[in-house]
Amino acid sequence: MSSPPRDVQSVYFVSLGCPKNRVDTEVMLGEVDRAGYCIVSQPDAADVIVVNTCGFIDAAKEESIETILEMAEYKSAGRCDKLVVTGCLTQRYPDEIAAEIPQIDHILGSADFAGIAGVIGRKKSTSLPMAEVSKVPTYLYDHASPRLVTGGVYSAYVKIAEGCDRPCAFCIIPQLRGPQRSRTIESVVAEVRSLAERGCVEVNLIAQDLTRYGADLAEPRPTLAALLEALGGIDGIRWIRLHYTYPSAFSDELIDVIASEPAVAKYIDVPLQHIDDTLLKSMRRGHSSRVVRDLIERLRSRIDGLVLRTTFIVGHPGETDQAFDDLCEFVGETEFDHVGVFTYSQEAGTVSALLPHRVEVEVAENRRNHLMALQGYVSRAKNRDRIGSEIDVLVEGISDESDLLLQGRWYGQAPDIDGSVYLTDGTARPGDFVRARVMHASDYDLAASILDGADLDSPDPGGRSQASRSDRARVDGTVGSLS
Repeated sequence: MSSPPRDVQSVYFVSLGCPKNRVDTEVMLGEVDRAGYCIVSQPDAADVIVVNTCGFIDAAKEESIETILEMAEYKSAGRCDKLVVTGCLTQRYPDEIAAEIPQIDHILGSADFAGIAGVIGRKKSTSLPMAEVSKVPTYLYDHASPRLVTGGVYSAYVKIAEGCDRPCAFCIIPQLRGPQRSRTIESVVAEVRSLAERGCVEVNLIAQDLTRYGADLAEPRPTLAALLEALGGIDGIRWIRLHYTYPSAFSDELIDVIASEPAVAKYIDVPLQHIDDTLLKSMRRGHSSRVVRDLIERLRSRIDGLVLRTTFIVGHPGETDQAFDDLCEFVGETEFDHVGVFTYSQEAGTVSALLPHRVEVEVAENRRNHLMALQGYVSRAKNRDRIGSEIDVLVEGISDESDLLLQGRWYGQAPDIDGSVYLTDGTARPGDFVRARVMHASDYDLAASILDGADLDSPDPGGRSQASRSDRARVDGTVGSLS
């Protein structure tokens, strides 16, 4: 990429952490673009570098600090003249970061990033970093916010609420992101309609807790079920995917909408964290193991083809050998489609940080490895059961693994966190849907062959389906067993 003109400030962004942080970065990109600055793809071409940090757990904090220090080097060895840091880490530790990393010029909190364009244009301070960190985060982007979606235009995250009111003992998010504040249905619909007009076919709904969507708004309060019904009527949207739902907040109305609305992917991400009642109580989850088991039975009995993802925490204070054994038994018998496992991270300011009966770090790591190995057997068996079946695949492009393969996902695979479908032959472009037969399977990935005449696309307003065949990626080849 050629360097931008010197009379136009160039800006490079680094986004760390979860998809919710990614949306915040995309809003900053929109603000910077609207202000007339030049966005560049390499840090050595930037006059200003912006790092959007994560401060959720120790590993995320370490990655954020390392990235800030790495970007700070461009101030002495590159073109960079200003370093701006924002996000959850700066919301949590603004004074400490300002004191320990003087190379930073400006610090913004997790809800102050909308002012990024003004910060870039402001004169540098000659002393410690200037900090603008709201004590209680209140900002919430909406459909009118400028936003540049990163990655393929065919798939986008949409944040329907910010913050959280849950009292989970291990979680620092309410302190980092503030109380829950939901967008209106009209605002979300307007944004998704705009995305669809630009070629988006998959919408991934995110929030700290999707199932409490609307609970903070005035009567008549909107619900997630009502939002899904409204989004289901938007032309061009094929998959609406749910992330971060809470186990005790699933209404019958919500389950019925997920089951009956064709555009809602039969995929639910519901972080359970544990199954032991003593642990659930000390975690302040607000429900029992019976609620969890009843929910899974309700979901699976009423939603055909349901794909269920969950996450667990191992090593939380008070987790005994028996509690962990019970968790392993639960995972083995329930046969989730996707499972993520995290070792407990002691976070200052949380209730769990004050609890006795600590679990040694090595024990927690061993438990994580054991549980992930157990889930590997479950995932492998479930994927092998799909061999010979036909699936609809959203094509993402040429595979990173080999230019002889196309890569995509079926509805049971969410972007970035689940596996992929590798297409061994055929012709398609990013954003196309194709029908394919599963030929091979591994623990997390599938290999499939595109069926003749199985391009499922229909013309859209952007003309994406009208492009010539020469604009498409073509792959001819075979792949061996992925196991």
